[in-house]
Amino acid sequence: MNLTIQEIANALAIDNINDSRSIEQVEFDSRKINQNALFIPLPGARDGHTFAQAAIENGAIAMLWSQPLDLAPKLEQVTILPVADVTKAFQQLAVYYREKIQPKVVAITGSNGKTTTKDMTEAVLAQQYRTYKTQGNYNNDLGLPYTILHMPADTEILILEMGMDHAGEIAFLSTLGQPDAAAITIIGEAHLENLGSRENIAKAKLEIVTGLKQDGLLLIPADEALLVPLVQPLSQEIRTFGLEQGDLSAKIIDESSQQTTFEVANQALTIPVLGGYNVKNALIAYGFGQYFGLTSAQIAKGLAQVELTKNRTQWLTASNGAALLSDVYNANPTAMGLVLDSFARLNLPGRRLACLADMLELGPDSLAMHAKMAEHIQQHYDKVYLYGSQMLALKEALASQNIPYAYFKVDEKDQLIACLSAELTPTDSLLLKGSNGMGLQAVVQALVEANQ
Repeated sequence: MNLTIQEIANALAIDNINDSRSIEQVEFDSRKINQNALFIPLPGARDGHTFAQAAIENGAIAMLWSQPLDLAPKLEQVTILPVADVTKAFQQLAVYYREKIQPKVVAITGSNGKTTTKDMTEAVLAQQYRTYKTQGNYNNDLGLPYTILHMPADTEILILEMGMDHAGEIAFLSTLGQPDAAAITIIGEAHLENLGSRENIAKAKLEIVTGLKQDGLLLIPADEALLVPLVQPLSQEIRTFGLEQGDLSAKIIDESSQQTTFEVANQALTIPVLGGYNVKNALIAYGFGQYFGLTSAQIAKGLAQVELTKNRTQWLTASNGAALLSDVYNANPTAMGLVLDSFARLNLPGRRLACLADMLELGPDSLAMHAKMAEHIQQHYDKVYLYGSQMLALKEALASQNIPYAYFKVDEKDQLIACLSAELTPTDSLLLKGSNGMGLQAVVQALVEANQ
């Protein structure tokens, strides 16, 4: 980092601090602290202030402090920075640091594909610029300032993923980030339970323009009618993307388990991942590349080299040799339908199987949305393994179509693992998809590690 304790105090309007020592790290997890760190004791199930001593032992030399000062550590080597609200001070410091480094900022939101798009965008822009991106899923009101404060001082383009589950959250994140360019990947059904309708989800996602520069760029899907009336009053440049439609239009040439080749403006491009839906994500990265002045060759090279964050459409091998497509970080009906369709189109050596877990936070129409997944399964799958209470609706739909299935309740994860382990053969290919809260990652891990 490129901050001193004195500078941090000045940025937060804290008086009576005289400490020129440099801060090399900002952390809210005391276990991650190394030398010369600023500790951020955030509120939570256990108040961060209770970990002050552990932070000091690991190398913290300064910390924000919102409790009474007589409770603060009294050590000569530790500078206490008193603030009224640790979370707000943390966010304020992130704004200061962003303004100091002055990178161009790219912001990405959407109901699905945010992380994949972030990874693709970083791979493209890194061909010409020094980039830094959101790590993992640090995409909320704490994760975004954390990302900013971990940005190297020589960063030229900062790529921020922005997540939400309530209205107003993206507006807040966009105000913190002040993007030069932004994108909405897709308007799906995630968080219907909180937002009530896809129309409200579209409005919430469009909050990304709150901090977008007036001369900035916004990329939106060409096939999303809900966004059309919402973007008409905007002053920013609006570009659309899609498969054979939009300002950035792609045609899929070839799709296999390991890569997808498509054409944009008579140029063939390849991404090392499955799925036409990922071509749409790649088009966003393509659009950002164009906006920031990269050549077509640079964009193509970046897309060909992209490495996706773990658990996003990740091919693995079970202990017996079966192929596993793990896509278990999140799920909504749009995303699940897309990956089921893509998996169904693959030329596979043996049986085509799917393990599907509940999609959470879908509101009162959840059961109907789960049942609708039968349209994407039909006769393409040899057997489907269902896990969770909401999947009862899909069970009934599959039964009515005589599609083979096995059903497991929420408390039967061990039975699900045992069943899959017993029935998978070395030539099978198994897709696993469900909301992160259903814990399918444990199923994936068990299949990979069995008998090891």
